[in-house]
Amino acid sequence: MFTIKYVSDKMDVSVHTLRFWAKSGFFPFIKRDSNNIRLFTENDLEWVKIVKCLRSVGTQNKDIKKYIDLCIEGDSTIPERFEIIKSTKNNAVAQMKVLQQQLDLLSFKENYYQNLIQNNLKDNYNPINKIQNK
Repeated sequence: MFTIKYVSDKMDVSVHTLRFWAKSGFFPFIKRDSNNIRLFTENDLEWVKIVKCLRSVGTQNKDIKKYIDLCIEGDSTIPERFEIIKSTKNNAVAQMKVLQQQLDLLSFKENYYQNLIQNNLKDNYNPINKIQNK
């Protein structure tokens, strides 16, 4: 059994977030000790892992709860869970494309500024330089 602090450290999720997720019903099988402290099992860590993954790509809490409820309902919900995961993956791929475009722009700007520094050049793209050169 693991304390919430241990899970927080191991899974890189804040204690506050884990408590919120627990109150949201994302960890349906968490037990509490005699002092009412949440105790996680290895199985609970798998729930934390999927919730963290779903949240990281922007899945709304109500949709995560639906996924959790479907899991609890059993194997008859596998096709519906498959669709949720497939849709979530498609959203993540779209996010990655946007991030790649942003990374490409940042790489361009990094190289651009490096060239300016190495060659002691003015930044012709900076609008302030265009105003001052009039």
